[in-house]
Amino acid sequence: MVKRIISLTAISILSCLLFSLIASATLNKADKMVVIKSKRVMMLLKDGEIIKTYRIALGKNSNGRKTQAGDQKTPEGNYIITSRNSHSKYYRAINISYPNESDIQNAKRLGVFPGNSIAIHGLPKELEDIDKFHRRLDWTDGCIAVTNHEIDEIWNLISDGTPIEIKP
Repeated sequence: MVKRIISLTAISILSCLLFSLIASATLNKADKMVVIKSKRVMMLLKDGEIIKTYRIALGKNSNGRKTQAGDQKTPEGNYIITSRNSHSKYYRAINISYPNESDIQNAKRLGVFPGNSIAIHGLPKELEDIDKFHRRLDWTDGCIAVTNHEIDEIWNLISDGTPIEIKP
């Protein structure tokens, strides 16, 4: 009888700890992302408070807003996280809803295709050893790049549907 009480107590304690860990993980998820291109920084926010900041690399031609495919610019505006690719050639990729309606209308006005496939991603296999040094220059075709360790962390801190604001 005593062993049964001890077992039930242990199960109760373990259940509480597990519930606490799950609740804590949920509470710590970001509810918004903000990128400031001019500062080369991406912030994850929860209830308006910054919970994590990352140094980033951007598109090779990073000044100004993306207007068309191939311009190598990182977009500016309001988007959402749409999906994830765990088998990206850039280790892991978190897809952004570019182009939004404003981007599409602007591209139509200019007579160009706005492009697509903008993501937050890690480093390709051949560059993963350079780790944080990748941020010394902008090298993507318009995406937002972080280290592989950082993309793993971001992967766990955000959910699909999280809004992302990309500022100049």
